[in-house]
Amino acid sequence: MDAIINFIQDTGFFGFAENPLNLIMIAVAIFLIYLAIAKKFEPLLLLPIAFGMLLTNLPGAEMFHEEIFAGGHIDWAAFGAGSAGLVDYLYLGVKCGIYPCLIFFGVGAMTDFAPLIANPKSLLLGAAAQLGIFITYVAAILFGFTGPQASSIGIIGGADGPTAIFVTTMLAPELLGPIAIAAYCYMALVPVIQPPIMKALTTKKERCIVMKQLRTVSKKEKIIFPILVTIFVSLLVPAAAPLIACLMLGNLFRESGVTERLSKTVQNELINIVTIFLGISVGATATAKTFLQPQTLAIVFMGVVAFGFGTAGGVLLAKFMNLFLKNKINPLIGSAGVSAVPMAARVSQKVGQEANPANFLLMHAMGPNVAGVIGSAIAAGVLLSIFG
Repeated sequence: MDAIINFIQDTGFFGFAENPLNLIMIAVAIFLIYLAIAKKFEPLLLLPIAFGMLLTNLPGAEMFHEEIFAGGHIDWAAFGAGSAGLVDYLYLGVKCGIYPCLIFFGVGAMTDFAPLIANPKSLLLGAAAQLGIFITYVAAILFGFTGPQASSIGIIGGADGPTAIFVTTMLAPELLGPIAIAAYCYMALVPVIQPPIMKALTTKKERCIVMKQLRTVSKKEKIIFPILVTIFVSLLVPAAAPLIACLMLGNLFRESGVTERLSKTVQNELINIVTIFLGISVGATATAKTFLQPQTLAIVFMGVVAFGFGTAGGVLLAKFMNLFLKNKINPLIGSAGVSAVPMAARVSQKVGQEANPANFLLMHAMGPNVAGVIGSAIAAGVLLSIFG
């Protein structure tokens, strides 16, 4: 009988009696899996994140231990003693800031910066779209969050999941689960969130503006651009150097024409492997103890605020620039300044064609879109410099 009782007490089913809140988290994980598969909400990352959440809330599985990473430090003795779980080892890549940087390698290799080079004004629109980060930072402070926590919440407004994870890991690791899930869910909802804001801030006449075709960018320009950006941004905001360097090196692999194998590797095998590890380990931080808190609802709410103000910032700056420009900018491309590449640019194209079927804004919108990637990395560097 003692053996039977011990066996029952060792099962995960018995563990639910001690931690019934785990059942709620498992239900949330299953719901996110449904959104990833059935609704296709950022499935490449939401699915592994949701499964990581499922694993960490199974009593007795012991795959992830929050106490090993408590207080922002790593308990290396736990790894030496063999008491760490599988996901603990995977999480080291998040904790050390490795996975987000490796994902930026792949993003850089898949990104064409030609629209930004051809129209440098796009950089201003990408910068304006970071407005959501700093407004949300202020809102989070008013909600009672600390400076580092508010910075991590605000970075959701950049619509850049790896950057949000990178900043949160450094500044507020206790919020990593809610922030990562909010960031990727709202990135998937860009086609739903942005159009009402874009239409509210523009007139039909403005949405019908047809922009001139972009000039052809030379190969030499495409090669020089990532080198100059790496040097300038790293000197301006040293804390952003890891993200920018990886982004631009990946792009240099793409544009140099002499590293095709490396370019294909970072675009496919590397980014796919890292995405799996990143998703599972980030999802595992969403334990019942940390996730089921009032602050989680506040983070979800402020994520919408961040996206809204980011979209508005780009659109409003484009309208302001039109006061001084001879060749007018369609304000809709300003909304693509959030760095959800290329989804935000496609939304600009869609809304523009609804107003004028002869309007083709996709390539014009890609300029602010890729500028937003650089802008969010710089914003992250600023926040890390202040609170890191």
